[in-house]
Amino acid sequence: MAKINIKPLADRVLVEPAPAEEKTSGGIIIPDTAKEKPQKGTVVATGPGTDENPVTVKEGDKVLYGKYAGTELTLDGKDYLIMREADIYAVI
Repeated sequence: MAKINIKPLADRVLVEPAPAEEKTSGGIIIPDTAKEKPQKGTVVATGPGTDENPVTVKEGDKVLYGKYAGTELTLDGKDYLIMREADIYAVI
């Protein structure tokens, strides 16, 4: 994981989504048009939190989040999601 020069504000978290599955467990290759958006990823950066809600995830945590959570952005050619910590369901 490369060092990223972005610091989310308040309770925001920057997540690098996991790559979409390339094949099924039976070995069938999934075409790009049929791939589902991943719902897990790795935390890259976190904000400081707020007085009422401190951020509990940390950099490097593997997390599960909602299907439509966050805003997609591209930095240095890589895709990321920035979302509120409340959009994260679990740490795996």
